Amino acid sequence: MTRAAAVRPEEDALLGRPRQAALLTAAVVAATVVVFALVADHGVLARIQRVDDAWLRLMISGRTAPLTAIAKVLNVLGLVYVTLPVRIALAGFLALRRRWWHLAAFAAAIVASEVLIGSLKGSYDRARPPGSLVATSGASFPSGHAIAASVTVVAAVIALVPAGRRRVGWGAAAAAFSIVMGLSRAYLGAHWLSDAVAGIGLGTSCALVTALATDQFQRLRNRGPLLRRAPRPSGVRPPRHARSG
Repeated sequence: MTRAAAVRPEEDALLGRPRQAALLTAAVVAATVVVFALVADHGVLARIQRVDDAWLRLMISGRTAPLTAIAKVLNVLGLVYVTLPVRIALAGFLALRRRWWHLAAFAAAIVASEVLIGSLKGSYDRARPPGSLVATSGASFPSGHAIAASVTVVAAVIALVPAGRRRVGWGAAAAAFSIVMGLSRAYLGAHWLSDAVAGIGLGTSCALVTALATDQFQRLRNRGPLLRRAPRPSGVRPPRHARSG
C-alpha cells in the first residue's frame, strides 16, 4: 500500500471522460472550421453578409438604454486591461496550488488564442460594420472580444472545476457568457454576427484542444512510473537463470 500511494499521481486528471471530451472537441472544432471556410469563400460570404446586415439592422432597431449599458460593460470586460490581470491571477492561483497540468492547459489555451487572433484578422482583413457604439481597431473577422472571453472562461472552468456534474454546470454558464459576449459585439455594431460566431467557436476550440492534448500527456506521464514501479505479484518467483546470475 505504501509503494502504491507513493507512485499515485498527486494531481487529478484534467479530464474525467477523455473519449466524450474528444467527441465534443471534434464537433466544436469541425463547426468552427466550417464557419471560417465559408467566410473565406467570397461567393458564400456575399450571402453571409446579407444575414449579417439584417442582424445589424435588427440590433439597431432594438437598442435601448439598459441594453446598451450592459453591452458597454461587456465591452470593457473584454479589453486586455481586464482580461490580462484575470488570466495572470488564475495562472498564479494554479501555480500556488501546484496544479501544473491544469496550469499548462490554461496557459496553452490562452497563448494559442492570442497567436491566432492577429494572424487570422490579418488574413481575412474584413471591414467592420459602420457606426459602432464603442471604439474599435483592426480588422473585424473574427471577433477578438468573443475569442478572449470564450477561451478564458472555458479554459478556467476546465482548470479550476473538478470533472463531473459541477463542471458541466459551470461549462454551460461559460458557454452562455461567451454567447452573450459575442452577441453584445454585434449589438454594439463593433462586429458582424458571423465575426462573433467565429470568435466563440475559435476561443472554445482553443480551450478544448489544449485541454485534451494536456490530458493525454498527463496520463502518459503518470502511466509510465506506475508501469516501471509496479510490484511483482506475490508467489511469483523469477526464472532460474535470473536467480543463478
